[in-house]
Amino acid sequence: MDLKGMNVLVVGMKETGKALCNYLLRKGARIIISDVNEKVFIPENIREQAIFIETGKHTIETFERADLIVLSPGVPMYIEPVLRAREKGIKVIAEVELAFYELRGKIIGITGSNGKSTTATLTHKIISDSGRRAYLCGNIGTPLISYVENSKDEDFYVVELSSFQLEGIDKFRPRISSIINITPDHLDRYHNFEDYVSAKKRIFLNQEMEDFAVLNLDDPVSSRFFGEVRATSYFFSKDKEVKRGSFLRGSRIYYRDVEDSEIMEREKISLIGVHNLENVLASITISILAGVEKEGIEKSVMEFKGLEHRMEYVGRIGEVVFYNDSKATNVDATLKSIQSFGHGIVIIMGGRDKEGNFSILKDEIRRRVKGIVLIGEAKDKIKKALSGICEMREAEDMKSAVRTAFDMAYPSGVVLLAPGCASFDMFENFEHRGRVFKKEVLELVRQNENK
Repeated sequence: MDLKGMNVLVVGMKETGKALCNYLLRKGARIIISDVNEKVFIPENIREQAIFIETGKHTIETFERADLIVLSPGVPMYIEPVLRAREKGIKVIAEVELAFYELRGKIIGITGSNGKSTTATLTHKIISDSGRRAYLCGNIGTPLISYVENSKDEDFYVVELSSFQLEGIDKFRPRISSIINITPDHLDRYHNFEDYVSAKKRIFLNQEMEDFAVLNLDDPVSSRFFGEVRATSYFFSKDKEVKRGSFLRGSRIYYRDVEDSEIMEREKISLIGVHNLENVLASITISILAGVEKEGIEKSVMEFKGLEHRMEYVGRIGEVVFYNDSKATNVDATLKSIQSFGHGIVIIMGGRDKEGNFSILKDEIRRRVKGIVLIGEAKDKIKKALSGICEMREAEDMKSAVRTAFDMAYPSGVVLLAPGCASFDMFENFEHRGRVFKKEVLELVRQNENK
């Protein structure tokens, strides 16, 4: 695409928006900027060269003056200015779509409701450890557009993709695509669950038979795409042996293609939880399809300790341990968090509701949970959905939530931050929520050490 002289609107000015602007300016485009945040930081070089900037709003007039609109991750396709621009025939694409036009190398696209960041990061580690040059991009890591101008054919780009980004693709074609799972999420932003599923499925849109689609055979939604995608399908499963891909047999992980190859023992995985076993199986399958030798995978997986705010061990007071799973921003993620422990759990739940169905937690809460501490806007909804199952208390902030949870868990148990909600009612994002939780836990640990 020849961008020289084109009026290009960049929507959103976080890291990806800034990278987009710098790329577009180098290509000779005339940039327009729109961001809903009033006090967004715009670097001086971009501010000086932009032909128009609006902050604090997205206006139809600004969108309609563009020849091309490029959306940052997290900006949905259905906001009114985008819809009006598309009605007028203005092309609207995601940042990854623009990057794809000139990028050299092999793209590995990973999406899913839960686990995509962990899977993408582990996949990147396995490929990098094998001596290949790989980059972690997209929703995690550096924007894909930043790599375009120095990309090489032998490079690998492990790209974490959200449903919003996938709505904005047209020609984007990964060499390897994977959906880790699909469970209800972002239902506050989609009309229904099927619309959300359709957005995720777009990761396979442009793949052909020489490409690979990696599917979770244990996931009832994403597994049904087998037979629908044009790419050659591979699978991963913790519950059954697959025709092609990675699976668990007894206590060992195997990879099957022409023959079965033992990869490693399950107990050597450092990550907690059955959901993380699925993430490891997906990463193994993807990495082997990318050409990584099977013999080196075990070491990479053993070394991988997981990501911050995802089943992260924080500390201990006597026989009470604290875990931070602030990234559990939907109900299914909270369910998987609960299933990672045996019993004696006290969960800190709540935040901004994403139209989640909290009643699906009832059975596992009966089996494993002895108390719930409720915070945020959704606490009344959660209390109503789960009333009568276990003790529930409310807290006004994270400090009181941590101390209340510790009191409920004492003398032994697990205090688990697994909110099942977005964070924006009380915090900047899930990372901020997790950091505050860890700060309060470590302060409580320090106080108890000094007693």
